[in-house]
Amino acid sequence: MGNALISAKQNAEYRRELGKRIEAARETYTASPISQIADSFMLVRIIGNDLEPRHRKGQSFDNVLFILDNEPVFDACEKFWIVNRIVDTDEEARIIGLLESRRQNFHTIPFELDQYRKISWDVEQLVAGDLRFSEKGRASGQSARYETHIRRSKNLYVMNNNGARNAALAIARDRAKWLMPWDGNCYLTDSAFQRIRSAIEKNPHLPYAVVPMARIVDNALLLDQSFQPPAEEEPQIIFRADTTQLFDENYGYGRRPKIEMLWRLAVPGPWDRYRDDAWDFPRPVRAADAGLLQKAGWVARLDSGRSHLEIGKAGFVARLVSRDQAIVDMVDQCDAKAVAARLDTSRLAFYDEDALAHAVKDGPILHHLETAAGQALARGPFSVLDKTGLAPSGDPQDYFHPAPYWWPAPDRPDGLPYIRRDGERVPGTALYAAGSETYDRTRLQRVFDDTTVLALAATVLDGHHYAVHAARLIRAWFIDPRTRMNPHLRYAQVRSGHDNNEGSGHGIIELKDFYFFLDAVRLLERTGVLGDEDREAFRAWLGSYCEWLDTAPAAATAFCSSSNQGTYYDLQRASIATFLGDSATLAKISLYARERLATQIAADGSLPRELSRTRPRHYAMFTLQGWTSLARVLSSVGDNLWQHKTAEGLGLVQALHWLVAHENKPHTMSAETVDPDRLGPLLLDLTHHDPAGMPPADLGRATKPIFHPDEAIAPFWLWRRR
Repeated sequence: MGNALISAKQNAEYRRELGKRIEAARETYTASPISQIADSFMLVRIIGNDLEPRHRKGQSFDNVLFILDNEPVFDACEKFWIVNRIVDTDEEARIIGLLESRRQNFHTIPFELDQYRKISWDVEQLVAGDLRFSEKGRASGQSARYETHIRRSKNLYVMNNNGARNAALAIARDRAKWLMPWDGNCYLTDSAFQRIRSAIEKNPHLPYAVVPMARIVDNALLLDQSFQPPAEEEPQIIFRADTTQLFDENYGYGRRPKIEMLWRLAVPGPWDRYRDDAWDFPRPVRAADAGLLQKAGWVARLDSGRSHLEIGKAGFVARLVSRDQAIVDMVDQCDAKAVAARLDTSRLAFYDEDALAHAVKDGPILHHLETAAGQALARGPFSVLDKTGLAPSGDPQDYFHPAPYWWPAPDRPDGLPYIRRDGERVPGTALYAAGSETYDRTRLQRVFDDTTVLALAATVLDGHHYAVHAARLIRAWFIDPRTRMNPHLRYAQVRSGHDNNEGSGHGIIELKDFYFFLDAVRLLERTGVLGDEDREAFRAWLGSYCEWLDTAPAAATAFCSSSNQGTYYDLQRASIATFLGDSATLAKISLYARERLATQIAADGSLPRELSRTRPRHYAMFTLQGWTSLARVLSSVGDNLWQHKTAEGLGLVQALHWLVAHENKPHTMSAETVDPDRLGPLLLDLTHHDPAGMPPADLGRATKPIFHPDEAIAPFWLWRRR
């Protein structure tokens, strides 16, 4: 009750004060030179992108055509158009062609792909706990508001709502007394315009007028001169030429770009009750001339092509949902377009073309390569049919490997369900170990490593016989219908008694080495040992496998992981995307990598999830090898993950610093034994990507060409891209 009385008292005081300010505005206007200028109007309409599913494709063009065909000419009102960053070049050309054919005055604000490419996602401002792969994010799933927020800066550029409105104000200010920077779908009947003119003529001392909108689902209704629908929607604004207010260009489409101005001008409406998100800007303070406005006439908002989104409360709710989806879809299309412009599927993504071209000068490494290639020639080809065990499906072409750290329960006769003993491998699950012939893991690794060594040898040593044998390995495992692996990992890392004896998602890491293997395939294709049918069949296999990755529950588990599983999921998916020319997926992985990095790196630069394992030294190095490989693949399309930093100012380089500083500290990393040379590749990365820091002195470890596959270091990694 007390609060209501205070509010009523404050409102009364505000009205009295506003009344005084209106009278003062009347006196100021009468004494101002602008009062001597006859009323004239400039209606600048801003034509933006069609945003599906919020709008029908082509609706902007159709509405412009409707306006040009049907809207009356108004006395003392100049009409002008802004073509505002239309992404679809064909649609932009169609709209410009229409305006030119009707001799319309217009200005084009172009969409420039090179400019757009410089804009990053808005993840750096979010703390790790708010991001997609945080515990909170995984538990709740991310909302549409989150998805639009992390695309805010990209949305600002593409949609450019307030930037175009300010451009309209600048264009109109010296050409008319009353400026109308309006949306491109606004239409005025003759009677609607006359009502606006009449109101302004009556109260010209008020520097602003708000014109409420009526949503129209059938444009033809506007041809009836007596038609006057209820106009209750968010209004358009008219500015007197001597006003100085500009739209705030930090507010993007979908997050109140025009409402910010309505708040500033103290225009009351339902927007005063809208809910703010934690990452929204604080609401602006009122302008000095707030409240000096009037309501004037009405304007029609032409059909969006989605009539069900324009009617009633249900339409309002659905409109918000479709608008958010449209923002995400549009930004993602632009990201895909930006990646596609730099994506060459034939170009190596992990290895460096120049390094391979100059490899003939490196005698000791060439000796290692010749030896390794000779050993690879003596092995294979391999097939999933070679295993002595069988996947739970009973299909011999299904890949099968049990979870290495899951053992039979000792207190149960059947051992089910299996229990976890982290760091203790089940016999037969270690690469090349006795019993590993029961499963597929060892042979798969042979395919990856031997094919890569042979492809490198064929390229560097100029030996065609290497390429011929490598092609046999690829055909047997991925192409030949009789011997190839089925394109899924449904039975990778099976934990007996769990998940219907299917893999839980951790097994997806067993195909992590696509990142260097696909470069090997590229090199082999250059030699001609893989024909057109082989190439098509292999790509079809990858396509089917990606479909499984995108739809299988187990794959979703790997994708959502905040540990190395998630990192290697991204690496695998990005590597295949560069090979298949899937720019949309590659752009998404670039975003996910930034979100994932923030949730994996602690405030001190460490990797807490990996340090909690029984082999922290191994897993810290293993994870960072995955990150550095992903950074290389992304760099092949010009994406610099190396220098990305989180809200806490951390990134991949800072994590490498932490590892180097703590690698020999048993109280941090435990006293486990690891290959002392495996730090070498990470040391080199640190020297390459932290030019401001002191180079680590111990680079003697950075010469070993081949490591055990468990260490996640590609064969002949010294020839990788920086």
